[in-house]
Amino acid sequence: MGIAFLFPGQGSQYVGMGADLFAEFLAARRTYEDADALLGWPVTSMSFAGPAETLNDTRYTQPAVFVHSMAVFEILRQHGIRPDVVAGHSLGEYAALCASGALEFGAALRLVAARAAAMADVASRKPGTMAAVVGLDERTVEKSVEGLRDVVVANYNAPDQVVISGAEEAVRNAGTALSEWGAKRIVPLKVSGAFHSPLMAEAARVFADALEREEISTPGIPVIPNVTARRTTDPEEIRSLLVEQITSPVRWTDTVRALASSGSATCFEVGPGRVLQGLVRRIAPSITTTTVGTTAEIRALLKTQ
Repeated sequence: MGIAFLFPGQGSQYVGMGADLFAEFLAARRTYEDADALLGWPVTSMSFAGPAETLNDTRYTQPAVFVHSMAVFEILRQHGIRPDVVAGHSLGEYAALCASGALEFGAALRLVAARAAAMADVASRKPGTMAAVVGLDERTVEKSVEGLRDVVVANYNAPDQVVISGAEEAVRNAGTALSEWGAKRIVPLKVSGAFHSPLMAEAARVFADALEREEISTPGIPVIPNVTARRTTDPEEIRSLLVEQITSPVRWTDTVRALASSGSATCFEVGPGRVLQGLVRRIAPSITTTTVGTTAEIRALLKTQ
């Protein structure tokens, strides 16, 4: 039975995340200290003390969530807990690539920072938003937005939860239409831009230039990218898909189904929060999913090994 490590994306952050890891585990302390030095700003204090308004700015959210995930990963690695396959939700794909050996920590962090800066810049000039559609299947949501301008499906999170993204007014109008189609809820997301939509095309071009400066190695274990939801160990495919991911939907439902069909019986959500655990349970109840993001959760896991 295989083990999968799943890495969360934006929305999982909270003020105080990682402080307990820093205090308890040398591996986490080194990860945070290395990140502070590489970034040139204190992701450590930003994560531990906020303020929340700044931590929730995508320029800081993305590096902070990535570093937390990698701190947890290093703790697990030092205790001999290793995955057979990895995947990450949106931003989480960078932690997955780092865990797989495709990206070195410094390269991955530089790319995360470049991605965050490019996305924030575009979002400041092309305002957009995102909303979760709860209670409608994927095809119904797709059909309902097909004829609308400036709004697309951004995340296939679960069979009954799809996220739409686009210009602010377009997303509001789509929400009204989707409610008429039978959606149980339309939940506006606390994001600063229309991520995973064509509005991010300029950010993708800027990020591609940064990506050209970094080396991508053949991963030691397979990665399931968001764009295809198919396993790969091809560095050039990974490079291409990282650029494409910025404007393409996250195919999380298909990713989890691929894990289930290939025999992954256990998933660890490696990083802050427990968003992915809830999604996995809705997609593939047969998979046992455990959150591993705090000292208490890590201690509990280590007792079972």
